[in-house]
Amino acid sequence: MQSIVDNFRERILAASSTQTALQIQGGGSKHWYGNEPVGELLETRAYSGILAYDPTELVLTARSGTSLLEIEAALAAHDQMLAFEPPHWSEHATIGGVVAAGLSGPRRPAVGAVRDFVLGTSLMNGQGQVLEFGGQVMKNVAGYDVSRLLTGSMGSLGLILDVSIKVLPQPFAETTLVFALSEADALLRLNQWAGQALPVSASCWHVGRLMLRLSGAEAAVRAARARLGGEEMRDASAFWISLREQTHDFFNQDKEHGLWRLSLPSTSPALRLTGKSLIEWGGSQRWLFSNEKPELIRLSALAAGGHACLFRGGDKSAGVFAPLSAPVEKIHKRLKQAFDPAGIFNPGRM
Repeated sequence: MQSIVDNFRERILAASSTQTALQIQGGGSKHWYGNEPVGELLETRAYSGILAYDPTELVLTARSGTSLLEIEAALAAHDQMLAFEPPHWSEHATIGGVVAAGLSGPRRPAVGAVRDFVLGTSLMNGQGQVLEFGGQVMKNVAGYDVSRLLTGSMGSLGLILDVSIKVLPQPFAETTLVFALSEADALLRLNQWAGQALPVSASCWHVGRLMLRLSGAEAAVRAARARLGGEEMRDASAFWISLREQTHDFFNQDKEHGLWRLSLPSTSPALRLTGKSLIEWGGSQRWLFSNEKPELIRLSALAAGGHACLFRGGDKSAGVFAPLSAPVEKIHKRLKQAFDPAGIFNPGRM
C-alpha cells in the first residue's frame, strides 16, 4: 500500500506545483452531490482494507478506499453497526466518501451524525505531508476536533487516507409503528415524544402517515409499543433502507424539479412553500420538491431558523449550499489556505 500512498504524494505535489485541480473520488457514489466536480480524477478505491477492528473496543480503523459493504459485513458478523446509517447510493461507496460527504441516515437524531463517530483520521495535505489527528480509542480525544472538521468537507481540505470510527451494537429489538396524522399533528406529536423516555430511533412523515421506529432492549420496545399505539408495519427494514438510499417512491416521483434538503428546528411549523414534502429526523430534516424560486426557499428556511441545500438535480448555477456568513466564510478560507495553499483539492465543490 505504500506505493499507492507514494503515488498519491507524487500527483498532489505535481498538481500543487502547476495549480492543477484534483477531483478526489472514492467509489463515485456521491459524484452528483455538491457543486459540479472539476479537475483530474484522483481515485482512492485501490487504497483499501480494514486495518484494525476490535469488537470489544467498539472501534474500527480502515483505509479510505475500503468498501462500505465490506465494513458493514465485518461489523454484522459481530452484531455491530455504523449507527448513523450512512447512505450507500452505490455498491462502490467507500468509508472515505462517507466521512468526506458527512451524510447520515434515519438513525441520526437518536445516535448522532457521522462526525460524532469519527475518532481519528490521517490526511495528506497539499504539500504531500501525512497528518494524523485523533486516535483509535474512544477515550483519546487529542486532535478530535480536526477529525470532525474533515467530516463533511467534501475532500476540499485534503486526501483522507485512514479513518478510525466508533461502532455500536445492533439493537436487540426493533419495530415500526404507523399513525394516520396530518403534517402539523405529526410535527406536534414528534416534539412531544422527543421529551419523553422513548426508544425512538427514526421517524418519517409522508402523505398523511407518520412512521416511527423503536429500537433497543426488548422490554423497552415492548413497553413503548403498548404505550404509543398505532399499527405495526410489516417489512419495516425495507422501508427504512428505501428512505436511507432514497429509493422510496417520494424521491423518484418528481423528475422536473430539484430535491431540496431543509435543515430546520424540529419545532418549526410547516413552511408556506408549494410542492411535495417528506419529513425525517423528528421534524429537523425536510425534503422538498418545489417549483418555488431558490431564493424564496432559502429565505423561508432561514426565517425558520435553518438553512436549505439543493441536494439533487435542479439548476446549480446559483450554488448548492446556503451562503456562509462573512465571519464563517473567513474561517473557511483560512482553513483552506492552511491545508491546501495551492487550492487543488475539489475546488468549488462546496
